[in-house]
Amino acid sequence: MSRRRLTAIVLTATAALTLAACSSAAPESSEPAGGDEFGLVSAGTLTVATEGTYRPFSFHDGTGELVGFDVEIAEAVADKLGLEVAFEETQWDAIFAGLDAGRFDVIANQVSINPEREAKYLFSEPYTVSPGVIVVPEDDDSITSFDDLAGKTTAQSLTSNWYELAQASGATVEAVEGWAQAVALLQQGRVDATINDNLTFLDYEKTDGPTGLKIAAETDDPGYSALAFTQDKEELVAAVDQALAELRDEGVLAEISEKYFGADVTQ
Repeated sequence: MSRRRLTAIVLTATAALTLAACSSAAPESSEPAGGDEFGLVSAGTLTVATEGTYRPFSFHDGTGELVGFDVEIAEAVADKLGLEVAFEETQWDAIFAGLDAGRFDVIANQVSINPEREAKYLFSEPYTVSPGVIVVPEDDDSITSFDDLAGKTTAQSLTSNWYELAQASGATVEAVEGWAQAVALLQQGRVDATINDNLTFLDYEKTDGPTGLKIAAETDDPGYSALAFTQDKEELVAAVDQALAELRDEGVLAEISEKYFGADVTQ
């Protein structure tokens, strides 16, 4: 065999190996970014629905940046999963419809877990635990339990569950539009107490304290809030739960909570 013939054979074989290598590498390079196994709206990015108007959970600070307790929780989870994060600000009335329509992967907006929602959606492990609390002036020791509300006057929103609890506890209820009005009446001495969730009180103390108020008692059955997903996101939920567990063990959840509430409300 001539030297020229041998050279041609070697070159042909080399070219064939190169083509084969390129062919085998092509599928790998064409794969989408990380997280595709979760069926994300956008591969490599966790798309998160939040209101953006719900202080201190999801709101815009003085610079216009989207911040908040739920925002930082979502950012920490995405970072654990090796994903980018994109927030879709959505009004509460439309937020679940957007999730159903596949516009985003998850809702991070203090979504409370209840039987109706559990029948339709998947939830992560809770990252917020908040009992109901009785708030009274800090110099009032006459109320130390819900039984002590009998014959007292509380200020409550007519549309809240706390209105029903106050009535069931024997209190005379003065209807108000919300927390701000209830607190004003309490500080003015026009009512004896108000019932609300612990997070609301802690946020008020953190933002406006010292307020001259204190927690007199709390319910035995706290409310739980978690990240919400559609039913087809089992793998994503499992990964998020693992991320939350690691963030809890590392103290990150507690650190974020202390920043916004001055206390750990994550467990």
